Amino acid sequence: MISPAEIILRLLLGTLLGGIIGFERQTHGRPAGFRTQLLVCVACVLIMIISEGYYAQTAMNPQYTRVDPTRIAAGAMTGVGFLGAGVILKTGLSIQGLTTAACIWIVSAIGLAVGAGQYVAAITGFVITFFSLWLLRIFETRMPRLVYKYITLVTDASGEEEPIRKLFADLGFDVVRTDYDVRVAEKEKTYVFVVTSRDGTLMKDVISRLTGLGGVRRIEIKN
Repeated sequence: MISPAEIILRLLLGTLLGGIIGFERQTHGRPAGFRTQLLVCVACVLIMIISEGYYAQTAMNPQYTRVDPTRIAAGAMTGVGFLGAGVILKTGLSIQGLTTAACIWIVSAIGLAVGAGQYVAAITGFVITFFSLWLLRIFETRMPRLVYKYITLVTDASGEEEPIRKLFADLGFDVVRTDYDVRVAEKEKTYVFVVTSRDGTLMKDVISRLTGLGGVRRIEIKN
C-alpha cells in the first residue's frame, strides 16, 4: 500500500505541475486556465492512486477480484477527451482552442504519471510541455506562415474572373480554389476565392483594390 506521506507528495507534485501549466494558459487568456489545469492534474493523480490502492488490496487478499490498475486510468483519459472537446471553438472558418485541449490531455497524462509514482516521466513531460508552450511561442511568432483567406465577392453581370485573379496576383496572393454562384434573374455573380499569402498584406488594401474593379456589390473576407 502507498504510505500517507507518499500520497500527499504525489498530490502536491500534481498540484505544482498542473498549476504551472495552467498559469501559462491563464496568462495568455485561454478558456482552460490555472484552476482547470490544476484540477485536471490533481484529479488524475488521485485516480491513479485509487487504482493502485485497489490493485494492492486485490493482490494481498485473494477474496477480492483481481483489478487491472490501468482500467480506471483509461476511463480518466476518455473523460478528459470530452473536457478537451469543450474548449475547442469554431468561429467562422477558423478553429481555436486546439492547443488548450492538447494541454488538458498532456496535463492529465502528467497527473497519471505522478499518481503512478513515475516522477521522472512526469517531470520530463512537464518540462517538454512548458518549453513548447512558453519558449516555442517566441519562435512560432517569427516563423513565416501560410495565411488562408476566404474572400467572397458579389458583382453584377459585368463582373469577370480574370481581372480579379490578376489583382490577387499583384497583391501576392495565390488562388487555391474558386467557387461560383451565378444568378441569371438577378444579374448577379458570386465568387468565393480561397487564397494564400505569406506576407502581411493589409485587408484594407485588398478591399480598396477590389472596390476599384467596378460592378462590385459586396465583399466579405474571412480567415
